[in-house]
Amino acid sequence: MNEISLYILDLTQNSVTAGAKHIVITLRLDTAGDTLTITISDDGCGMSKELLSKVTSPFTTTRKTRKVGLGIPMIMQLCEMCEGSFDIQSEPGKGTVLTLGFKASHVDLPPMGSLGETMLSLINGTPEGIEFKLLYAVDQNEFSFDTDEVRKMLGPDVPLNTPEVLAWIRDYITEGIQEAASPN
Repeated sequence: MNEISLYILDLTQNSVTAGAKHIVITLRLDTAGDTLTITISDDGCGMSKELLSKVTSPFTTTRKTRKVGLGIPMIMQLCEMCEGSFDIQSEPGKGTVLTLGFKASHVDLPPMGSLGETMLSLINGTPEGIEFKLLYAVDQNEFSFDTDEVRKMLGPDVPLNTPEVLAWIRDYITEGIQEAASPN
């Protein structure tokens, strides 16, 4: 994968597959510390200790359609290549928290890509009842997006996956991230 946003899409789809109803994606860029930290947390089915101990192997997957799972091993390798860290915590029945750390200026760190398009894909490609929260922070500047808040504004008769709503969501997230990334 050649963009961070595509890794986020792949890893978040794992949360959806695990039956999560609430998924929180947090990105924090600390320019003084030269770190980018990404956290994806969910309330899905979680993993047993046995599965958790094997999940970083490309030959471990819960999918029945293929015997190889590359998302977690690839992101773990990218974290290591970028002088960062990788941590995954999970408990059956409670969910999973994946924390990825990177040296933000590392030459091997891919570009961010479009988080607006990533969120659009997640919202459009998942069942209507899943709540996504996105927090994007650059130093003290923050932007947040919450599908639950959008649903409340639109009312019960307007689904999030209508073309007009999806276009607004993409643009809102893109603009919010640009504002958070701009110096004061």
